[in-house]
Amino acid sequence: MEQNPRLIDPFQRAITYLRVSVTDRCDFRCVYCMSENMTFLPKKQLLTLEELDRLCSAFIDLGVQKLRITGGEPLVRRGIMTFFEGMKRHLDAGTLKELTLTTNGSQLEKYATDLVNSGVKRVNISLDTLDEKKFAEITRWGRLAQVLRGIDAALAAGLRVKINTVALKGFNEDELFALQEWCANRNMDLTFIEVMPMGDIGNEDRLGQYWSLKDLRARLAEKFSLVDLAERSGGPANYVRLNETGQKIGFITPLSHNFCESCNRVRITCTGEIYTCLGQEGKADLRAPLRESPQDDAPLIAAIHAAIGTKPKGHDFDYSRGDVAGQMTRHMSHTGG
Repeated sequence: MEQNPRLIDPFQRAITYLRVSVTDRCDFRCVYCMSENMTFLPKKQLLTLEELDRLCSAFIDLGVQKLRITGGEPLVRRGIMTFFEGMKRHLDAGTLKELTLTTNGSQLEKYATDLVNSGVKRVNISLDTLDEKKFAEITRWGRLAQVLRGIDAALAAGLRVKINTVALKGFNEDELFALQEWCANRNMDLTFIEVMPMGDIGNEDRLGQYWSLKDLRARLAEKFSLVDLAERSGGPANYVRLNETGQKIGFITPLSHNFCESCNRVRITCTGEIYTCLGQEGKADLRAPLRESPQDDAPLIAAIHAAIGTKPKGHDFDYSRGDVAGQMTRHMSHTGG
C-alpha cells in the first residue's frame, strides 16, 4: 500500500508529535486551567473512542511517532482504557514509538497497571505543591492524598514518572527545594512550567503569578551545580542535571524564552479541532471529515494536511512589557495543555 506523504509544515518542521485531548472534563478545577464553575460540552460533540482511534491512527500513518493523551483529566473519560488498548497495536507494529499521557494523578491508583499493559512506559503528573491546604486551594476540588497514592501506584507498576510543576510566584516559591528533594528521593524527574495567559483570567492575576524560570534556575544554582543537557524529549523543555543528585530538571519557558523554532507538535481537542499552535487562536475542524466519510480516510487526511499547512512560525505570549500579551481566550483544558 502506498504510504501517505509525511506532515511537513510551512517552515519545514516535521510533525511527529500529537497531543490529543480525550475529554474536557476533570475532577479538579486548577485555577490556571479552568473556571471554578465550568460549562462542559454536550457529549454528542465529543469524538467517540472509535473516532479518536481512527483519527490517531491516521496521524500515525502520516508520520506521527509520539502520542500524548491529555484532557481535562484523560482518565475520567468512561471506557478510556479501551482506547489505550487499541493504540497498543501501533506500538507493537513499530509505527508508534511512544504512547504516554499527562494526568493529575487522581485515577492512577486504579489504572496504573492497565496503562503499563497497554504499552505506556511513562506518564507526566501535574503537581504544584506538596502542601495539602495549598493543594486544595490551587485545584479547588483536589485531594492530595489520593494523588500521592496514585503516584506510588504508578511507580510500583513500573511507570517512569515525571512531575510537572507550574511555577507560581507567591504560591510555591518556598517549596522549590522540597519538591526537588521529594522527586529525587523517588527517582522522578521534575519539570517547571511558566504560567501561560490562557482562559478566563478575570480573577487570576497572571502577571502577578508569573515566576520566571530564569530566576528559579538561579535559585537552584545557589545550592547545586547545574549541567546543561543537549537532549530533547520531543517537547519544549530544556534540561539540566543536578550534579549532586544526578536528577534531571526541565524548564518549559514559553514566556521568557520562545521555543517555537523546533516545534514538532500539534494538538487535537476532544471535539476534533486541530490547533497547530498552543499560543494562537487558529484552528481547523477534523470532526466533519471524520463523520462525513466514515469508510474513507482520504477527506480526513486532506484536512489534516491543509491544517498543517497553516501552522504559524510561533506564538505571541509575552509578559516582558509589564502586560499580558498574546492571551488566549480558550481554557488550557480545551486543548490539553
